[in-house]
Amino acid sequence: MGDDDTWLDDAELEELHQLLSGHGGDDDLLLDGVHGLLTAIIIGPDAVAVDEWLPQVLDADKPFESVEAAGRSYALLVRMRDDVERALDSMEWEPILCESDESGELRHSGRGWCEGFGRGVDLRAALWDARLAADPRLLDLLGPILALAGHDGLLEDDELAPAQPLDDAGYEAALNQIGATVHAVQQYWLDHPPGSEDSLPP
Repeated sequence: MGDDDTWLDDAELEELHQLLSGHGGDDDLLLDGVHGLLTAIIIGPDAVAVDEWLPQVLDADKPFESVEAAGRSYALLVRMRDDVERALDSMEWEPILCESDESGELRHSGRGWCEGFGRGVDLRAALWDARLAADPRLLDLLGPILALAGHDGLLEDDELAPAQPLDDAGYEAALNQIGATVHAVQQYWLDHPPGSEDSLPP
């Protein structure tokens, strides 16, 4: 755990969102994307150190306005990582989703969260890719997240995209399934860690 074991409150999450919004460009992760990234590295096949995932969020070539802002962002991000882990352990985990304005109607969007999740997977891409090729059950477990990512044009591999685009009800249903999907994938890797391929069920 980090130095501060208290959960980030709503004000601190908003502070982090504002710090990230003022840092970098359009391709940088915001709060929902960071949450997706942190989730992927925690439930994934192998540990990912802070110095590996932090550059995905804080680009050294895009400095903050001040050293204080950079330090504050780092501290909040490390605490957020701890919060995600604790929420998963206590079964209190829920995705952080942004809201998009479509035709004057606010709706939750999984785009940012899924983009972050994908970047987290990419940090251990070889392990994920090998297992997805060896065990189709993992692909099935990831179905709702892949459906959302495919709907929002985030998948480079068209074979992973859903056969049909999601309608509004399907998109909402997939959003509601993120929590169960995350817990199922976490349990999968706990039950079948890297190196256990020979013991996978046929």
